[in-house]
Amino acid sequence: MTKWPPALWREATVFNGQLLLFAVIGAPLDIAAILCPALLAWMLRGQATAFWFVLAATLLYAVSLALWFGLVKPANDILATWAPGPIPDNFEAVRLRWETGHMAVTAAKALGFISLCLGLLRVRHG
Repeated sequence: MTKWPPALWREATVFNGQLLLFAVIGAPLDIAAILCPALLAWMLRGQATAFWFVLAATLLYAVSLALWFGLVKPANDILATWAPGPIPDNFEAVRLRWETGHMAVTAAKALGFISLCLGLLRVRHG
């Protein structure tokens, strides 16, 4: 996390429209990552083991989105105010919140993916 100098991190993270790109592409994908397993859970409601794993995946994907809103978005709101020039005084605190927020979101998504896989392995055919 501290390998890149502040100016390079800010350039790669904040400038050149990356935040807008993630909003346009990432938001629909996060919503789909909740709705698709929710639909699958509903379809598997007669298969208890598969249903519970897939429902857990749905909830973990929802938790990941809540973590994004609670941890990453506040940092993004600050990043959006930054302009080229001197590194802001609060740089380290904002970077730490942004990076650790993404780690928490990734952990929830990884657990959701594992739960989804376990649910799919429990589906009975026929």
